Order: sequence, then structure tokens, then C-alpha cells
Amino acid sequence: MAQPEPVRLVPGGAVDRPAEQALLAAAAACGGDVDAMVELLRAASGAASGEDAAPLDLPLTGAGRTREQWELLASVAAQDLSAARVLEPHLDALSILSQAGVPAPAGLLGVYASESGGRTPALRPVPDGPDTAWLLDGEKPWCSLADRCAAAVVTGREADGTRRAVLVDLSHPGVAETDSAWPALGLAPIRTVGLAFDAVPGSAVGGAEWYLRRPGFAWGGIGVAAVWFGGAVGIARTLRNATAARAAAEAEGRGPGPDQIGQAALGRVDRLLHAMAALLARAADDVDAGRLDHGRGMVEADRIRGTVAQLCTEVMDVVGQATGPGPLTGSAAHARAVADLQVYLRQHHGHRDDARLGAALLTGETDGGWTW
Repeated sequence: MAQPEPVRLVPGGAVDRPAEQALLAAAAACGGDVDAMVELLRAASGAASGEDAAPLDLPLTGAGRTREQWELLASVAAQDLSAARVLEPHLDALSILSQAGVPAPAGLLGVYASESGGRTPALRPVPDGPDTAWLLDGEKPWCSLADRCAAAVVTGREADGTRRAVLVDLSHPGVAETDSAWPALGLAPIRTVGLAFDAVPGSAVGGAEWYLRRPGFAWGGIGVAAVWFGGAVGIARTLRNATAARAAAEAEGRGPGPDQIGQAALGRVDRLLHAMAALLARAADDVDAGRLDHGRGMVEADRIRGTVAQLCTEVMDVVGQATGPGPLTGSAAHARAVADLQVYLRQHHGHRDDARLGAALLTGETDGGWTW
């Protein structure tokens, strides 16, 4: 089997990244489930019993290798979006814990920060305990892979509304599922449930309101956009490969080559992806150079996430029109990729994020800058 093709945000030759090769191989082995990716991350973190796996050298956000991380996320997503949905929160959790100076536990990690419907656990200090010790009570929605994760960074609120993040051992007996409904065809292997916490201990990750105010919050949001971008690349490769096959057939006298419509579709997709790759590469350099603090980072994250979401929608439309029903009906991998990306994009808040961006520009809360 050929080595899975990586995604690069800037042109360049071969790069020796053993972790990327291992993760791409795991993503290629998923094919409709995520077992290979889950087991690789577990083994590499020292959590898989009976295995002697070397730790993966995973690049963390803001630690000098942000572009490498986003290329890794995009590469895995272009291969299998469900596999990327396992890797992205694990990398995000590792980055959050590193930023807070908290050691990461072994095993697959998650990040549960949704407050959909106003549901989030209540946090209270452990009586007579250190200031890093908290107890969680209540519900948290949208907990992906809770049955596979060893621990998670979970957000909650104190009685006065102050928000905090804590690291929680998900094997604690006080953690229970509240529902298991996940009927979606997209991201079907990513089992997502609600969790209820009953006096579950958590260790502080940063201080009061740190989780949302740290620069890394915006950086993590751009990392999710890098996954969406990789999903669009994977779908675009269906068009690229089909067009290239027609061109090769024409050169060998075996049939007509691509028509002008096919060539136009390929050119349109290429310029969209090329422009987005450059934007992501610049943002990664800005992160590592310290140019994206919280305010400027949020502006850039809103710009990039909205642009990538729009790009993904356009790429799916162009590829669908140019290739017809064949890939959707004849290629399980392509059909999964389209369904997965449609669900994944719903993490984007659309007009609400555009409104937040516009408000930040008008109020002058950030010097992210106008360029027009």
C-alpha cells in the first residue's frame, strides 16, 4: 500500500516526521472506525497494557512547531476525518495542560467545554483541600469519545458564575452517561454522549477564567479549522485524481481528456486551497512568534474559521458538480468524507462568529488591524 499523502501548508520537499507517518498509517487503517487511531495514541502515551510503543513526538500549539501541528491535523483529516476527530482534542488537551504547567496523564484525552443549553457542571472547592482541588456536580453535553478517553479537561462554573477548567479522571465512579444518542451518519464512529458528574474530583487547569482568556484558546480554534481544511483537501483529491486519470488516458490514446469544465473546477479548487494554506501558515508563524495574544488571536481565529468553513462548502459543491454521482455512490471513503465534513463544520457558529469579529473590529478591542 502506498504511503498516505501528507498536506503541506508551504511548498517543500520530503520531511522526516516519524510521528506523522505513524498517525497517517493509523488514519489509513481506520476505514469507517477509529480503533487504529485510538490504540496508537493510547500505546504512545503508555496507557496500552502489554505494548512497548515509543512515545510519539507530538507538536503542541504555541511551542515553536505550530505549523507542523496544523499540517499533521490536516494530513490526518485528508485521510480520515473521524481519525482526525480523535487526534485533534487529544492534541488540544496536551497543549492546554502544557500551557497550564499540568502533567498530562496516560491515555487518550478529551476536552469537554460545551455549555450548550446552559448545561455545565457546578464547581466547588474540596473542603480543607488545596486550592487546586475541586469537585464537579452536574451535566456536560457533547462529550465525544467519553467511553474511550482516560481523562478530559472539563469546564465548569463556581456558584458566582466564575468559569474554571479542571482535569478529570473519567473512570471515577461518579461519572455517568446521561444519553447515548448519536444517530448521525457523519462522524459515525465518534460516539458522543452527555456526562453527569456526582462529586467527581478535578485538578485545576489554570486559574479562574484562564481557560477562555489564554491565547491558546484562539490557537486551538484555528487548529480545528486546520482539520476542516484537511477534510476539504481529501475531498478535492477525488477531483484531482479523476481529472489526472482522464488526462493520462488521453495521453495514452485510451479516451478523451478532461473538458474545460473539469479543468475549471480543478483550477478553482486549487486556488481556494492554495490561498487557505498560505493563510494558515502565516497564522502558525504568528502564533509561534508571539504575535497572536488573546485579543488578536480571537480576531484571527474568527477570520480563519469562517473562511475555512466557507471554503469547505464551496469545495464540496465544486467537486460534487464536477464529478457527478459516481464518487458519492461508488466510493465509501469519499461518501464518508463528505458526510463527516458536513457534521464537523457545524462546530462553526457562522453568523454569530462573524458578528463577534465585526464587534471586535468596531470597538477597537484589538489591534488585529484593518487591511482594507
